[in-house]
Amino acid sequence: MTKSAKLLLASAASCVLLIGCGGGGSSNSSPAPAAVAPPPAPVSSAPRFSPGVFAPSEDFVDQCESPRTGTDPLSDNGAPFADTAGSTLLEKFWIRSWSDETYLWNTEITDTDPNSIDDRVDYFDVMKSFELSETGSGREKDDFHFSESTEDFVERRNSTASSGYGLRLTSVGPRDANGASIPPRDFRILYTEPNSPASAVQNGQVNFPRGTQILEVDGADLVNGNDSATLNAGLFPATAGEEHTFRVRDVDGTERTFTISSADVAPAPVNRTEIIDTPTGKVGYVLFNTFSPFESEASLNEAFTQLETEEVDDLVLDLRYNGGGLVVVAAQLGYMIAGGERTAGKTASLLQYNEAAGNTNPTTGQVVDPIPFVDRGVGFSLPTSTSLATVDLPRVFILTTEGTCSASELVINSLRGIDYEVIMIGDTTCGKPYGFLPTDNCGRTYYTIQFRSVNDKGFGDYSDGFSPDDSDDPFSEKSPGCSVPDDISNELGDPAEALLATALHYRDNDSCPVTATAKTSYSRPAKSTFESVDNGFAIKALGDPFETTADSYLDSTLPTDAP
Repeated sequence: MTKSAKLLLASAASCVLLIGCGGGGSSNSSPAPAAVAPPPAPVSSAPRFSPGVFAPSEDFVDQCESPRTGTDPLSDNGAPFADTAGSTLLEKFWIRSWSDETYLWNTEITDTDPNSIDDRVDYFDVMKSFELSETGSGREKDDFHFSESTEDFVERRNSTASSGYGLRLTSVGPRDANGASIPPRDFRILYTEPNSPASAVQNGQVNFPRGTQILEVDGADLVNGNDSATLNAGLFPATAGEEHTFRVRDVDGTERTFTISSADVAPAPVNRTEIIDTPTGKVGYVLFNTFSPFESEASLNEAFTQLETEEVDDLVLDLRYNGGGLVVVAAQLGYMIAGGERTAGKTASLLQYNEAAGNTNPTTGQVVDPIPFVDRGVGFSLPTSTSLATVDLPRVFILTTEGTCSASELVINSLRGIDYEVIMIGDTTCGKPYGFLPTDNCGRTYYTIQFRSVNDKGFGDYSDGFSPDDSDDPFSEKSPGCSVPDDISNELGDPAEALLATALHYRDNDSCPVTATAKTSYSRPAKSTFESVDNGFAIKALGDPFETTADSYLDSTLPTDAP
């Protein structure tokens, strides 16, 4: 009830009381009450939509329909949330102004009235360009626009341990319109985390070797069954310590049944490092899966220190499932590969923003400086006093798939920009030279494309990805190497695994094998929505690297901005 309405009712009540009491006169009839002027109509405090006119986003920031209380995990010093009482409408006006200020293609956004769409996420989803790529490939220019809960963002970005088994799945069977797996389902293991329940050994057998197909979960048929509640509960346990029973089929056709307990498992940025002895020298192999702030720079430095100590003659960097992350860690990785002499004074990445922003970053107002190849810790997980290890080699073999995205592609582009030899083995990468600074407002973190990354030569036009020279993809940027389908019949790091075997062959022969070496390959699932799917009989292969997910990002965050 408004204040003016309360006052009006109070005045009316007073009149009723006075009339009922007679007012103190002797006459039986009371005079008519004096006319009371109606109160002025309340003035709405809601902002008004005027096409093409934008108030500063700071006028609407942190004015929330459901303000949060407590400590903000994104604050530097444990400060409380900045949320104040507001409305969904104010949140949408913030999205509108913030998009106009920071979106890379802001002139291509259809200026939509925030009153016309009820939900804030639905409103954000239309505040983007729907133009097609200028390459002629038919792809949308921006197919990386999304949002997620800030709670999920903080946990994922920091590689927070979460309940599970420590395995990464892909679904290679049919999917519905949302990207969820439908019968006949075919869930396969891509890799497991070190020292996790998934990689543990029972009865002389690793629980979930690469390529294993899951057939049943707690007696429920995963391939054709309809018991989605049991299947989801077993595949994605809610808490640590849960026991679930799996029936699986290994790549050799053997079927097994075993019980496994869930645990809190944090993803390892460097999943494994191998030294492969060959007749022509030592080859270092590094499986690197995320450029996250949590431990990625320290993990990389540890791996490259081992490679440097072993004095490897060549390097195979496996980025096939690395969806991206921090720009500055990509700049560190480029240095660790190529060494100081080749990278000195060179630009690893220059971030270019929208035309109105010019040479300033619209999210910070600061002048944009080129990001050099970085030879020291930056403060995420290594002190700035730490000098980084480097193998200082003249070339690198990089293993790729469509799951190779964003910051992983930046590594390729940055090295090509200094004429460093990059030999690609695998498939066309995802094609994302764009990035953003993930931004929280009222418990939702928004990712809107804000910049394009270019290398030392000013090149950044790889929106259709990088691919080996022999690829039949007409739109991708070509690099020396060999097209090979991903092989799930051998463990990653095994010299017999198809992509690694091809890299070793190319190393000795400067050419691709005559025939493909993959024994068991699979087609890529379609990109899908970002929200979880838990209705009906649809099941999501959570964390599938071949989907466009929250992991597929190029993040310009620096340590002072980090959670």
